[in-house]
Amino acid sequence: MSGSFPWTCPYCNRDTLIVYPQYSNERHDFNCNNKYGNLGIYTKVIVCPNSHCKECVITAALYRIQGNVRDSNPLLEWQLKPQSSAKPYPDYIPEPIRKDYEEACLIRDLSPKASATLSRRCMQGIIRNFWCVSKNTLFEEINAIKDEVDLQTWKAIDSVRGVGNIGAHMEKDINIIVDVEPEEAGLLIRLVEDLFQEWYINRHEREERSKALIFVAESKKEQRKNTKKAKTTEE
Repeated sequence: MSGSFPWTCPYCNRDTLIVYPQYSNERHDFNCNNKYGNLGIYTKVIVCPNSHCKECVITAALYRIQGNVRDSNPLLEWQLKPQSSAKPYPDYIPEPIRKDYEEACLIRDLSPKASATLSRRCMQGIIRNFWCVSKNTLFEEINAIKDEVDLQTWKAIDSVRGVGNIGAHMEKDINIIVDVEPEEAGLLIRLVEDLFQEWYINRHEREERSKALIFVAESKKEQRKNTKKAKTTEE
């Protein structure tokens, strides 16, 4: 086995290059007189090379086999470990919001409409927590922050809520379940991830940079003060 590929660990969120033996692919072919004909189960295991992580990611997919070649599209796919595509987020994002996001990711394919409902609740939690805005519907809350958010983020929010039944979701109570396609549920999840990044993570990083800058500036002032005091004492 040879080759390498770029990869982002879903546990530690670190970008890295995966090389053998950090990954393994296996294929199990079978027929057993089933109604689908020749099938193959493909498994992949990737181990994060980060010494502080070392988690393993396990996926599997079921394919039809034609001759000795698998079809281009799988019949079924499984995310075995971790069980969803949820990204790890820091604890300065409120836990209830993170929990809704993680559950929305977990059931995205199993129940897109339930996943979308959780994503809507997650978005409402974000807006109420970050912007301190509370209205009757998520639609009204989104409109209330239009002039506060940057243009690119607003375009992303506005474009996603215009897709399929997502707009209907925004105008109703967040706990009302409305049918959506799996792709639409995925769009809502990606929008939530973007809002986490733009509003919580970027703000936190700015605050940390500011704290570091202030610390250095205050340290320099203290050094100059001590130097001046030492010179005065010598004189």
